[in-house]
Amino acid sequence: MPIVGIDYDKCINCYECVKECPAYLYYEDEKGKITYDDPTKRCILCGHCIAVCPEDAIIHEGMGETSTFEGIKNPESLIPYETLYKFLRSLRVTRRYKVEKVPEELINNVLDAMRFAPTGANIRGENFTVISDTERLNEISNAIREAMESDKSMKKQFGRTFKMLENEGKNLFFNAPHLIVVHTLMLMNMNYINIGNIVTYGRLAAHSLGLGTCYHGWTQLALEINPKIKKLIKASGTTACAFTLGYPDVKFYRVPPRAPKRVRKV
Repeated sequence: MPIVGIDYDKCINCYECVKECPAYLYYEDEKGKITYDDPTKRCILCGHCIAVCPEDAIIHEGMGETSTFEGIKNPESLIPYETLYKFLRSLRVTRRYKVEKVPEELINNVLDAMRFAPTGANIRGENFTVISDTERLNEISNAIREAMESDKSMKKQFGRTFKMLENEGKNLFFNAPHLIVVHTLMLMNMNYINIGNIVTYGRLAAHSLGLGTCYHGWTQLALEINPKIKKLIKASGTTACAFTLGYPDVKFYRVPPRAPKRVRKV
């Protein structure tokens, strides 16, 4: 049981854990004491009770270390909206990479940020694989191309692009030095949504570090045609998606046009 209980030497009966728990596992007993009880293991391990407690009175085991930092109570003070808005609009797909590898420390920073992406019901059943070996990347690229060109509609749509990349001496990862794969064993309709959130966190983290990325839809499409490719990318389970990572060999000078969305307000 990761949430063990409450440290009553610290607890000030603020009722924040009672109000915050999505599974309603905290309550006030007949003596007016805040109590935690989870006999049927309904806790989803979101950690909100830990995060919301002003006195750090929630006792937990096996969930990792907690942390705090200046501004956590007022996150809007960390990044002004105008700054964030510019940052989000500056994120581009990178299809031109420098040859040099990304230091392991920076890759780990990206992976660390990905841990905090939201998932449905806080399942967090995803794992990551980082592929940096050039020969393996080329092997995977060839397998993806073979799978997609075996499908008539895919070959018609992407065949010319694949040939152009080949003529430029590039694989299907645009010769990016790294591929990060996110995969899960969970059998859920929400898998692609969860993985999409995780990939987005990774791409934004990489962007802040001066790195380029590309959500690699060809990997996903090829896996649907030939699931055996999962062995090459060291992915386990039912669902896997990937994104490329490397130092960009391109500079962008403006935000491309994006048409306004139709919005219904009810």
